[in-house]
This record gives sequence, C-alpha cells and structure tokens, in this order.
Amino acid sequence: MKKILISVGFIIIALLLAASDLYAGGGNRNGSSGASELLVPVGARGIALGGSTLANSYGLEALFWNPANIARVGDYSTNVLISHMEHIADIGVEYGAISTDIESFGSLAFSIKSLSIGDIPVTTVQNPDGTGALFSPTFLTMGLTYARMLSDRIAVGLTANLISEEIDRVSATGVAFNVGVSYSDFADITGLSIAFVMKNFGPEMKFDGPGLLVEAQTPDFTRSGELYKIDAAPFELPSILELGVSYQYNINEQNMLQFGGVFSNNNFYGDEFKGGLEYGYNNLFFLRVGYFAATNMETEFSTSSDYNTYGFNAGFGLSYDIGGALLRLDYAYRAVQYDGLGDNHAFSLGFGL
Repeated sequence: MKKILISVGFIIIALLLAASDLYAGGGNRNGSSGASELLVPVGARGIALGGSTLANSYGLEALFWNPANIARVGDYSTNVLISHMEHIADIGVEYGAISTDIESFGSLAFSIKSLSIGDIPVTTVQNPDGTGALFSPTFLTMGLTYARMLSDRIAVGLTANLISEEIDRVSATGVAFNVGVSYSDFADITGLSIAFVMKNFGPEMKFDGPGLLVEAQTPDFTRSGELYKIDAAPFELPSILELGVSYQYNINEQNMLQFGGVFSNNNFYGDEFKGGLEYGYNNLFFLRVGYFAATNMETEFSTSSDYNTYGFNAGFGLSYDIGGALLRLDYAYRAVQYDGLGDNHAFSLGFGL
C-alpha cells in the first residue's frame, strides 16, 4: 500500500509540474482557445449535478468527467452508453461509448462525440446574402481510454482524444489528452472521495485546406491570375485543471445522499465552481440538482450571466436490473442565462452486462 501511495504522489506531482506552465496566466487569454467542442459535456447524470462528478462518477458514465473512474465498474464488466443533448442555438450533441474490464489488465473504453450544427448558407464579399450554396460544419471527437485500479481505493486513467473539425473547405485535426486520479474512502473516512484531473492538453491545432486559397488581384492584366494561400494562425486547446471532492451519506439501507464539489482552473476562461446534490432511493430512483458559477477576469466570484453561460441544473435517473443486466435512464436540464439560446436538455441510456 505504501508503494502505491508513493506512486500516486509522484503522478500528482508530475501533473502539477506540467500544469504550472500549461495554466500560467489563466484568465488573461479569455476566449482565445479553439476546439471548444472538448468542453461540451456528455452524460445526463453529470450535467444534472452541475459537472460536480469528478470524484463520484463511476463506470462509463465517468468517462467525460474523470477517466480514472471507468475502472470502478462494480458488478458489470461491459458497459454501453448513448446520449443526446439539445445544446445552445439548436446544436445537437450525439455521444456513444463502450467499455470493458479485462481482469488483471484494467479497463478500456472507446467513445465518439459529434456536434450537429445543420446547414449554413455560403456567403461571400460579393454575395453577403448568400450564394445559394450550403455547407454543414463537422465537429468530431473520438477517444480511447485506459484505466486501472492501483488498489481497492485508488484509480488512475488516461484518455487520448482525436479531434477533427471541418468548416466548409477548411479543416483541422489534433490530439488532446486527459489524465485523472481518484481516491475513495480518503483518510479512512467511509464515503469521502477526492479526485484530480487534467483535461485537454496537447499540441496546437491549425486550419488548412483549399478554402484558404485566394485569387490574387491583377489590375493591370500584365499576368494571368494566380492563387495565394492564407497561412492560418495556430490555436491552443482549452486546457483545464480540476480538483474534486464528494461525500456519500447513507441515511439507511434504502436512502442515500451524495454531495459533490469541483474547482476548475481554466487556462482561457475564469475559474469555475461546481456543486451538486443527489438523492437515491433503493439504488433505483435518483433526484439531482446542481449549480455552476465562475469568476470574472479579475478573479472575483460572480454569478452574473456576464461570466456564466449556465446556472441551475436538475434531473433524475432510473436504474433497474433486468436478469443480471443493468438498464439506466437519465435526464438532465441545464438553464442557459442568455435569452434566445434555449435551455439544454440531455438524455442518456446505459447498459451494463
């Protein structure tokens, strides 16, 4: 056990050292990152709890929040999750994932997330109202995750995400990594868990493609028209450092309360605070509420919509064992604090075998 704790300590120290450069000056470059689809959450339970599930999400449902916790599979070694969310401005978020636990090796998972934006009219300088043509942006993220229990309390995990963006005739491809550690029954306190996660760190991305070709102007007609290529500026990923804590209180054999909290340090946004409360009855029915708040650029705490796109969250879940297989249905509502964008609704369906 002592060797395991030393190993985890080295992992956390290494992550903190990497984060010292990665997150330096956080908040001073607000809104200047790219690949923002990496920040779009998936999984109705975590959304309903305001994203506070860093330490108390388990199995495949934990994949987006903390890759370490997919190793906490419980009684079901193979899990499948599909999810749909109605995001802001009628953007649809589709998500699917599958994981399996391999004895003595660890847990493996594969996930895919896509954003459905719909058709957008093509406009040009000469045709600001549209040329009659349409294009449909494509944002796709595919992830491969490995997680392992180092002991009955400590789990570690790593996710490698392949990012693909295509807008009309330009595209960009990149790789992002998530690393997580979780510790249950921390300090020998039953029900108390802590977690540490670094998300979305990797090399810069850059757009390229024929859409960056521009016809040169030749007003004197001394030579034929030629094309030159615009060199697009590279952009960094929206890297995040998160610390989470949770506590589960069993009222009796049938009733349970679970509290969760997360502090999120963003390199390109203000720091965020997330909290959630979940009530469970007989491990069958669950009610959830959560809240999200952020700091402004001067690092002052604020709940104003000037700095918070989202606020109140709520949802419910059903979990039922069918002949040795687990069926889970979850719903989440997330309030959007800007008029005209529409509130978010997320649905998740999970199977455990």
